[in-house]
Amino acid sequence: MKQPRIIVAGIGPGNELDITPAVISALQESDVVVGYKYYFQFVTPHLRPETECIDTGMKRERTRAEQAFELAEQGKTVCVISSGDAGIYGMTPLIYEMKRERNSSVEIISLPGISAFQKAASLLGAPVGHDFCVISLSDLMTPWERIEKRIIAAASADFVTAVYNPKSEGRYWQLHRLKELFLQEGRSPETPVGYVRQAGRPEQEVHITTLGDFNPEEVDMFTVVLIGNSQSYEWNGAFITPRGYYRETDTQAKSIGQDIMIRSFRTIEKELKNRDIPLDHKWALLHAIHTTADFEMENLLLTDEGAVASLYQNIENGKIKTIITDVTMAASGIRKGALQRLGVEVKCYLGDARTATMATEKGITRTQAGIRLAVEEHPDALFVFGNAPTALMELCDLIRKDKANPAGIIAAPVGFVHVQESKHMVKPFTRIPKIIVEGRKGGSNLAATLMNAVLCFNDAEQLRPGRDV
Repeated sequence: MKQPRIIVAGIGPGNELDITPAVISALQESDVVVGYKYYFQFVTPHLRPETECIDTGMKRERTRAEQAFELAEQGKTVCVISSGDAGIYGMTPLIYEMKRERNSSVEIISLPGISAFQKAASLLGAPVGHDFCVISLSDLMTPWERIEKRIIAAASADFVTAVYNPKSEGRYWQLHRLKELFLQEGRSPETPVGYVRQAGRPEQEVHITTLGDFNPEEVDMFTVVLIGNSQSYEWNGAFITPRGYYRETDTQAKSIGQDIMIRSFRTIEKELKNRDIPLDHKWALLHAIHTTADFEMENLLLTDEGAVASLYQNIENGKIKTIITDVTMAASGIRKGALQRLGVEVKCYLGDARTATMATEKGITRTQAGIRLAVEEHPDALFVFGNAPTALMELCDLIRKDKANPAGIIAAPVGFVHVQESKHMVKPFTRIPKIIVEGRKGGSNLAATLMNAVLCFNDAEQLRPGRDV
């Protein structure tokens, strides 16, 4: 008596041409084929005339597995067929679990097949060129709460995501919820989405849209949905997720420091919760996160509309010649190469002998005194604050008294006393372009990097920071 065995075979998505040679060979040597009758049409041409086909009906997987074991234990070679790949939402796991439950000596052989998401991907172009995951929306055996956690994880981790069982007569809302979660987790509305109905079969339909425009009502239980990651794009009717061969081979960096900075910015951009923001705000935000490694900057960084762009333009055309900082550390962090290239001078009055004298005489802080002196000599400078809230408050008072007319303000003082108030005080000056770090956070390094973002704004469109590093 020959060794009893069960061959679990994935027959592909439903086209005879997609059945692998290994599966065809297994079908030809099998005594019995067990499966759902709909799939017999795809395998019949490869069966011997005497091969028995047993239909167990739809949704009767356990019965199918039990019959397979009973027949195999009689010494027959049994082939259990499953659409797509039998190991992906197919019969293979159940067969192994039943072998364990029965303590059976029947040999199990698993033959892979082309999964529906692979077939759909090939029809769409190249959507799974990088890391991906597959999620089933069927809550028949998995609680929806767990499925939702998996959706959130996939969206937040920037996986290309294939969706099985997206909809049925009784499950009409789950795909709507998946779309909502992806958008909530920061996936751009412009993200490509492909969906293929009846992949590989005569009724086949192929569609490409965007996440924002995707209508779950156009999907049924015979459809596979693929959602791109942050790098995916549509080109000439093809949905493509790059592996990185072109993007990563040349960063166009002129130094090791710039190369590291470019790669860092690309990483940060991928992890932003909201990438659909104006370029000049994004440019400042990328600099802020790069300096602090703090993604809370997405919520804290406030830029007036067009502030970064307009400040750069005014520097480039010579309208802004002087930058004033509250402390020397902020001044030292502003890139010298950029200043020389644009013909801009940075000044800090904190170390000026007159500052100490004025502070003593007036009973004010040295940074306040420094700002008073700066305004006397450069009332229309661009002012940068990375340490002292009292200095920022002093400038606000001088603006209200018409003694100062700043070309712009970068407000990033740090600390616990009067810090938040000083930032609120500067907001009403709507005619002055402002970049503000809300709350208690800030610092000289952050103020300097925001100034550097302004000085190199012409590199923003190419996402090439660090020219002067």
